[in-house]
Amino acid sequence: MTPDTKTDKKISLFFNKGIIALIAGICIILIAFLAMGMQQAGQGTVVPPSVCGERTISYINNNLVTAGTTVELTSIADKGGLYEIKSLYQLKEITLYTSKDCTLLFTNAITMDASGGSQQAPQVTQAAVAPVTSARPAVDLYVMSFCPYGTQAETVMGPVFELLRTKTDIRIRYIATITGTTAGSVDSLHGPAEANEDLQQLCINKYYPEKYWAYLNTFNNDCYPSWQNTALLESCRKNTTAALSIDSEKIDSCAGGTEGLELLRSDETASAKDGASASPMLFINGVLYSGSRTPEAYKQAICNSFETPPAECSTILSSQTAASATGGCG
Repeated sequence: MTPDTKTDKKISLFFNKGIIALIAGICIILIAFLAMGMQQAGQGTVVPPSVCGERTISYINNNLVTAGTTVELTSIADKGGLYEIKSLYQLKEITLYTSKDCTLLFTNAITMDASGGSQQAPQVTQAAVAPVTSARPAVDLYVMSFCPYGTQAETVMGPVFELLRTKTDIRIRYIATITGTTAGSVDSLHGPAEANEDLQQLCINKYYPEKYWAYLNTFNNDCYPSWQNTALLESCRKNTTAALSIDSEKIDSCAGGTEGLELLRSDETASAKDGASASPMLFINGVLYSGSRTPEAYKQAICNSFETPPAECSTILSSQTAASATGGCG
């Protein structure tokens, strides 16, 4: 991602001051094209959408946003000559566009053959949302079990859970849609295998809560990489439950019946209430978190939501950020 300095300043206004309109979008496009050459701009090797999405969000977070805030990727789509990137910044959905060689970044696209005039990008407020405090914060991390960013967020949350487990209610919630009355009626972004794993994990948390996070850690490290291979996935899951002395038949019965479905229905209701539509999304006392995905950042956000922070909040956790810590599935 290599917009010129003038373009950077234009787009920075979009994130730092919330000032963007049609004329700014036109200037951004013109400046970028003039700086890089009309004959060459946007005409390089096509970069895969997922790679360009991560590269764009990384560029924005490193160069354009207000210090202490981050933009999160929610989706990227091929729009013919451009990629359309949906992102989340301080509770606002922001739409961006890049050339397909991922060298030009725009804040809005203009359809010249459409009637009805221009399209104006949404404005962003700079003010941060104040945390809601409570004696025992409720922490809900919404994920899809086969979303790489969701499993990454679970890994980040693991040490936070261990540190604050007696002081908070930290829950993993699953994003899925239930269309009927059986486990087979669950729709999930990554297909039936993901829907089944969501149900499996909910049932493990119900019957073996003390082993749930150990299961997540092992499953995400050893089994998730094989999620598209049914035989390997099933074998790995059985090995994991056996190693943790989890009764797999009991969990299968729960996941395949009404019991698991009701557990997932509770998460479906909660996700609708909070407006959680992408994996991962973290809510603390009902407030959407939009900071970095590191154990220390998660811990600090939770500790800021205590009426009186416990002694555990003085413990410093890792601040290391994974390479793909700005993406999402949704």
